[in-house]
Amino acid sequence: MSIRHLDSLFDPASVAVIGASLREASVGGTVWRNLRAGGFAGPVWPVNPKHATLGEVPCFASVDNLPQAPELAVICTPPATVPGLIAALGARGTKAAVVLTAGFDAAQKQAMLDAARAHLLRILGPNCLGLLAPHIGLNASFAHVNAEPGQLAFVSQSGALVTALLDWARARGVGFSHFVSLGESADVDFGDMLDWLAGDAKTRAILLYVESIREARKFMSAARAAARNKPVILVKAGRSAQGQAAASSHTGALAGSDAVFDAAVQRAGLLRVDTLQDLFDAALTLDRLAGGSPGIDPDRLTVVTNGGGAGVMAADAAAQAGLTLAPLGDTVRAQLDAALPANWSHANPVDLIGDAPEARYLAAFDALLADPAAGMLLFTHAPTAIVPSARIAEALVPKLQPQATRLVSAWLGGDAVAQARARFQAAGLACYDTPEQAVQAVATLATWKRHQAALLETPTADAAEAPFDIATAQAVIDSALAEGREMLTEPEAKAVLAAAGIPVAATRRVGLDADEAVAAARAIGWPVALKILSTDISHKSDVGGVVLDLADEAALRGAIDAMLARVRARRPDAALQGFSVQAMVKRSQALELIVGASLDPLFGPVILFGQGGTAVEVVADRALALPPLNRPLARALVERTRIAKLMHGWRDVPPVAMDAVLDTLVHVSRLLAALPAVVELDINPLLADARGVVALDARVRVLPGAPAGEARFAIRPYPAALMEHWDWQGRPITVRPIRPEDEARHRAFLERLDPEDIRLRIFYSRRSIEHSELARLTQIDYEREMAFIALDANGDTLAVVRGVTDPDNVGAEFGIVVRSDLKGGGLGERLLRKLIDYHRSRGTQVLTAEVLAENARMLALARDLGFTVEPGAEAGVKRVRLAL
Repeated sequence: MSIRHLDSLFDPASVAVIGASLREASVGGTVWRNLRAGGFAGPVWPVNPKHATLGEVPCFASVDNLPQAPELAVICTPPATVPGLIAALGARGTKAAVVLTAGFDAAQKQAMLDAARAHLLRILGPNCLGLLAPHIGLNASFAHVNAEPGQLAFVSQSGALVTALLDWARARGVGFSHFVSLGESADVDFGDMLDWLAGDAKTRAILLYVESIREARKFMSAARAAARNKPVILVKAGRSAQGQAAASSHTGALAGSDAVFDAAVQRAGLLRVDTLQDLFDAALTLDRLAGGSPGIDPDRLTVVTNGGGAGVMAADAAAQAGLTLAPLGDTVRAQLDAALPANWSHANPVDLIGDAPEARYLAAFDALLADPAAGMLLFTHAPTAIVPSARIAEALVPKLQPQATRLVSAWLGGDAVAQARARFQAAGLACYDTPEQAVQAVATLATWKRHQAALLETPTADAAEAPFDIATAQAVIDSALAEGREMLTEPEAKAVLAAAGIPVAATRRVGLDADEAVAAARAIGWPVALKILSTDISHKSDVGGVVLDLADEAALRGAIDAMLARVRARRPDAALQGFSVQAMVKRSQALELIVGASLDPLFGPVILFGQGGTAVEVVADRALALPPLNRPLARALVERTRIAKLMHGWRDVPPVAMDAVLDTLVHVSRLLAALPAVVELDINPLLADARGVVALDARVRVLPGAPAGEARFAIRPYPAALMEHWDWQGRPITVRPIRPEDEARHRAFLERLDPEDIRLRIFYSRRSIEHSELARLTQIDYEREMAFIALDANGDTLAVVRGVTDPDNVGAEFGIVVRSDLKGGGLGERLLRKLIDYHRSRGTQVLTAEVLAENARMLALARDLGFTVEPGAEAGVKRVRLAL
């Protein structure tokens, strides 16, 4: 149910503790003391039939005896009692409960959920430590210490970790907006928490400790929505290598691995770190730097220092973190030459020399701050006896503060730099103890920015121009499934790839007869490669089932005899169906790549890219991504591998045709969307050079029952199938879902609206709109929101209708705007009908909108389409409602 009634969990007006006591070692006693000591302002009631009072507080024998329904209940009683308590609380009107109790069996847990569902009562837990909301003094937990108020929200699946982290944070003065232990997450889970915290004004960053995720698409939708609003940083247990030892392809071995979770994190715009210390460091870093500096590449770094050693340390750390030291531009170099002594470093790091006065620092930053190509700036300073550090800090703050999100600093030392460090911190400038920590902060920002860029990409499932012969590919798959086979033969696999637009080496299937093989080789042209065909043998080279570069008939016949002898000796159990004869592709300067796909049990289809070769080589240099892919996302996937550097060319070897590689990845993405039977795929090797790409070998595994496909994508692709072409008032228009690249035309559309039209529909008259607001309107999650725009032949936006679904898909709120000069022509009605049909198809139950009472045209349209009109929550506002 996502955020429904979570306000009652985190901001209740009243609380009851079921099982409260005064016993020191009990959960009920600890919770009661914590709740009483936390400073919560609302009424707090103990429930325990064994006590008439707890201290001076009256104790109630049952839920029914309470003076009124508590908005939140904290349950500390045995598992068998909980379903009945939930039913009683729900009947009285309680909206949320924290179930601390552990030891539920499956039947008890289901009974608890069934009792809650009847009343839409939300449950945190069971088997959890509870929750803390320090801003309202709510400590509904059995933690040993309280939390200080702050702006970080922490959500954990581990109760033990919650107590340890509370202790750690309290010792360091770190405060929280919310501190939540999920326990078994029978109801409230990470997706719910992300949805609620994304809109919480008290929370500036969300920190997660994750052990497992249950619903991938729900988690990804919530994570993507939250990450648009504020940094979301997580630690996930279990980075150890996993996989399926018996997988039939190199890519399949990565299904269920931690690398898939990394790919999901990147695509959702989140940041993953390794330790709890990193979690807080990253939160503080992004709090200072995430606002960003337009036009500044966070992967580029310029170091300014008064000591060569500190500069070398920073440069080494940058190399290790994958950051580039920016070359000094000619203009910057000339400015520095004029302002600095002759013995300055003349390079990056910019060494100002240890005796540098304030003016030298100011001149250096004058030049660097004016040059966007310098990237992020790292200022590192070691104390000297010549110029006090505090004077340097005082001089630099006015210059650096306006570009604070571009700068990190490291004041090296203790007492000698304490005053300078404090001055920088007070001015909001990022300070670290060492150059390495400062570099790591920049690397954290750069990683987060890359993930944010991936977050904004929402490609279609069919994001490629090349035709896709789905019917041919499906026929090949259907034939194999009809024969009861999971593995396609190599020729069949290549036929599927070719149908998807991927270049393949010419290949023919023949039987075990040598004459057939010779005839095929003559038709293809010498030289050829010979490969065994067996549904029992996935990796042919492991049994000597591959021979290359056969130049003539004699060589081919000899290879056939020798191969049959080898294979039958090594795999006497294998049934041999014949051979594949393949044209030898000789490209001396080509790189061997692998492109693959597999079906992850949680996140669905996953795409792999890396260095081709053996399983060891593939695992050593590979990266994963979630589909759907477009070229920018495919490029980001490629650039995460080491072989990407070779793809840009070296010495006399020209760069590979990068567009051909990227298109292959996009083609695989759309293949996965269109062919739901495909659960594993390997193209290994994919030869790539300046002329393009060609698939030399391929494996495809299929399963009946369509277990994969677009429906299993963790991220819903752009729904291109919803595009329509209409004739409206004698003019052709296109109606389609909005896309991120529509931002500019959407701004132009909004700017052409009359102020009165804006006021009637959006309830305010401001005509200007910020980029962040436009991004929110155009970069939507199609799993939860839909906006249809009408475009004329010139590509100008004429109207938009939008429906925003609550995360549980019970209700959706809509809005509609037609360009002011086009009102009254029926376009709004047609768009609204399309939105109604869309929400019906998605199973949404109710469509509503808030309409100003004076907006007679909209109210009349709503009535014509069957909406009821009711009084709104505020004076002068009507609520229109349509049951779907």
